[in-house]
Amino acid sequence: MAGVWLGALCLTGCASLGPGTVSRDRFDYINSISDSWKRQMLLNLLKVRYTDAPVFLDVASVINSYSLAGDVSLGGQYAPVGRGDTFASVGATGRYVDSPTITYAPLRGEAFARSLMAPIPVTGILHLVQSGYPADLVFRVCVSSINGLENAYGGSGSPRAGDPKFFELLASMRAAQAAGGMGMRMKPVDNMQTLVFFFRPATDEAIAPPNRRVRELLGLNADAREFTVLYGAYPANDTQIALLSRSMLQVMVDTASYIDVPPADAAEGRVYVPSRGPEEMRLAPPLLKVHQGDAAPQDAYAAVRYRDHWFWIDDRDVRTKAMFNFLMFMFALTETGDTQVHAPVVTVPAR
Repeated sequence: MAGVWLGALCLTGCASLGPGTVSRDRFDYINSISDSWKRQMLLNLLKVRYTDAPVFLDVASVINSYSLAGDVSLGGQYAPVGRGDTFASVGATGRYVDSPTITYAPLRGEAFARSLMAPIPVTGILHLVQSGYPADLVFRVCVSSINGLENAYGGSGSPRAGDPKFFELLASMRAAQAAGGMGMRMKPVDNMQTLVFFFRPATDEAIAPPNRRVRELLGLNADAREFTVLYGAYPANDTQIALLSRSMLQVMVDTASYIDVPPADAAEGRVYVPSRGPEEMRLAPPLLKVHQGDAAPQDAYAAVRYRDHWFWIDDRDVRTKAMFNFLMFMFALTETGDTQVHAPVVTVPAR
């Protein structure tokens, strides 16, 4: 037995404990942080659904340290046969310590205002479209109005059904994007590099109709080639596109307004229930589906317990999972992205 302990401790002195823990720790912490991030986002959607203040707690750092130590002692005494004080002893001790230190940082002050209250940068919205996200999804989620055409909003403060022309505009933009009729580039304007968002020249009949309809819906000058995009509610003339973007908090409030709540909570006035007619639901259907009940299923994509009820996202609901991931990505974009709003230019080929 002494030989076994001695050999183990000798090997400990020759081999490092750290390398073997890297693969295990990295993936374990990735899974844990990812799951907690999803549950935190779902919880905060529920909090704003119930007109409660959202609270975000970031994992600022994860530090893990290991130590393995051991001692071996051998002892003995020789005496003549028959003497009672003859003895021998073998001893071994070992100790293994795993000491993780995880630091949490609440989102507050300037970071809170920047991430939740500040409008989403116009450049960030256009970059999302250029990177391949559907134009109708991006503008439906991130934009309050374009050239006075209002999006629907489900918040209790200023609910509105939205302008039907706004949703027609989204459909036309999606068609132009699918046909390859939209793009971006950088253009020097007033000695500054400005993002330029444009509709590509019409090379086939699939591009021309949606481009033309976008121009008509926005009331753009039929002869102009470029249109400056400004942050605001209304344009000053027909050569401008005024885009009023939402804040991340507005995005969360509007998205959460579609979450089903227990009928008792609605009946007792514990939660605001938007009044949506069939036409509004047709134009602006729910972007995600959150289930509620007394117990969460075992295979939920994300589940939290809130106000004595379980709320969860079905792991088989791919559409809701994609939308939920988009919200988390948007939150990361507003937290780390550039808060300056530059004025891009939209180029529409005259026909």
